[in-house]
Amino acid sequence: MEIKKPISDQLIPENAKKVFKGIIFDVYQWEQKDYDGKVKTFEKLKRPDTALIIPVTKEGKIIIAKQEQPGKSSFTGLVGGRLDEDEEPLEAAKRELLEETGYEAEDWLLFDAAQPVSKIDWAVYIFIAKGCKKVAEQNLDGAEKVEMLFVDFDEFLKLTLSDESRDEWLKIKLLEAKLDPAKMQKIKSQLGV
Repeated sequence: MEIKKPISDQLIPENAKKVFKGIIFDVYQWEQKDYDGKVKTFEKLKRPDTALIIPVTKEGKIIIAKQEQPGKSSFTGLVGGRLDEDEEPLEAAKRELLEETGYEAEDWLLFDAAQPVSKIDWAVYIFIAKGCKKVAEQNLDGAEKVEMLFVDFDEFLKLTLSDESRDEWLKIKLLEAKLDPAKMQKIKSQLGV
């Protein structure tokens, strides 16, 4: 599967300087001339890309994660996480699915890829993982607790569109599909439900 990184609405120019290197975020700044001729400093963040997964079991259940992380309220959302350095999006999706659920998938489909925030160089890839089966126990890092919820499509919609969900980009796609029956049918077909 060939996966191209989506292009940001605002690219970091070649003359930009990295002024801060963080654990997750780096900050780049550059001088830019405005339409009025004045020169101002512009800024953009850069962070590792994210792979999110919509796992579908062989029985047709969709796995949603009820998660807890230190310092945050509990939330529901897709399984997934940051890409490691030099890791391809699909590799990261497979690794995250196995770590967070103990499941592997028979078939993978790229559902969507976007740069959801113009001021952050950060791509989010959403994959559909079909034919998921349990092959191991969860292997979570110390900063997460993940409880798996096995739901049908209607419950998936309800949970994903709820205030407890943090998957904003997916919410937009699902709300668009609720307004367009052809889009909703396509999503159901992609999920195999």
